[in-house]
Amino acid sequence: MGRRSSGLNFRKKRIKTSDGHFKEVLVYILSIAAAIGMAFFLVINWGMKTSVIGNSMEPTLYNGQTILISRLAYLIKKPKVGDIIVFLPNGNQYTHYYVKRVVGVPGDTVQFINGILYINGEVDDSGSYDKVSDPGIAKNEITLGEDEYFVLGDNRNSGEDSRSGNIGPVNIRLIEGRAWFKTTKDESIVGFIY
Repeated sequence: MGRRSSGLNFRKKRIKTSDGHFKEVLVYILSIAAAIGMAFFLVINWGMKTSVIGNSMEPTLYNGQTILISRLAYLIKKPKVGDIIVFLPNGNQYTHYYVKRVVGVPGDTVQFINGILYINGEVDDSGSYDKVSDPGIAKNEITLGEDEYFVLGDNRNSGEDSRSGNIGPVNIRLIEGRAWFKTTKDESIVGFIY
């Protein structure tokens, strides 16, 4: 007569796992970790955002407009003329970020004569800007140091920039990054900044 199975059975059942399942779970976990790591990297390097304060960058950027900043850009290369940079004036952590365009790089001489910008003794013809009514400290020729950049707003008669005595040439260590993307007030994407 065969053995009857009546009642409860307390014998342990062995769960069989194969190496294939273990590898599949491991790949899944590593994929999630890689995605989180990549997202963290992208946010830190390209996801910093700030808002433009004031009208000193009009018509390129407007008051209240949100911009995205690449912190990685200047780890690879130095700022160049025409770049729109974001910096804290004099490293002051208690003020808003300034957004300005680079017009002079290390070694350049900068001066305003009769409201017109001269870089290295030649008229700056990088854009059609109004004559400047107040040249500030750039009334006299300024030679930029090894890590100094001369920055101005696109609306040159509005706002503080490197002409202001309390800002002056911007040291590279104060530059947070390069503005590379702009949005509208309702956060809809507009496009790249050139």
